Amino acid sequence: MAELQALIFDVDGTLANTERDGHRIAFNRAFAEAGLSWHWSVSLYGELLAVSGGKERLRYYLENYHPDTKLPEPQQQYIAHLHGNKTRHYQQLLKEGSIPLRVGVKRLMQEAREAGIRLAIATTSALPNAMALIEKHFDPDWLEVIGAGDMVTNKKPAPDIYHYVLQAMQLSPEECLVLEDSQAGLQAATAAGLPTVITVNEYTQNQDFRDAKLVLNHLGDDQHPCTVLATQVDAIANIDCLNVEAARKLHARCQLKSQS
Repeated sequence: MAELQALIFDVDGTLANTERDGHRIAFNRAFAEAGLSWHWSVSLYGELLAVSGGKERLRYYLENYHPDTKLPEPQQQYIAHLHGNKTRHYQQLLKEGSIPLRVGVKRLMQEAREAGIRLAIATTSALPNAMALIEKHFDPDWLEVIGAGDMVTNKKPAPDIYHYVLQAMQLSPEECLVLEDSQAGLQAATAAGLPTVITVNEYTQNQDFRDAKLVLNHLGDDQHPCTVLATQVDAIANIDCLNVEAARKLHARCQLKSQS
């Protein structure tokens, strides 16, 4: 039976609640800066999150909400420019300290490092955005591989980014545990054969997570115990936080189930 060798983290919504209070605000600032009347409310942005990738989200919004708007040509280049400005505003929000890590994220990473468990990132967020968040809150050297943005052809829910990370780490899916926050992320990880823990947020709490091995409201810590919303492993149904011990127990039980 394979032992747990690595934890692979998604970024947006998993490491931090970046979507509502980070990316959405940065998009709106970029729109205003460009003289566009567009504004993404909290609820609208929740709908747009069904589209993975910032540039892809912009194209979808233009085609479905403002089909008559004519952007400067070449349009694809303008969208990339607009997205680049959004990235600049997002990084400024991080510098201002406006986007903290979610409960238990840094704790779990520190515990994993001390236990000799390898760490990696698998996100469809652009690499500069992922790095800005990482560098704000912990040492990037903690992470053996950072798979992000346009490193692969197809974004989540396609499994490409997870295949990329597994290949870079020279690990099998059976040796890893993924932490995600969304149905698209779960689909991507599951398609790559990876057992997955979900930590829901405001945008994802009502999505379908039936294939997740464990669903939590957050990872938990001493001051903020987590709530187990669903689990396929009864032995960890009452945990107060996802620590290394619980992660190993979850991983081991998943391995046993897959072999039975």
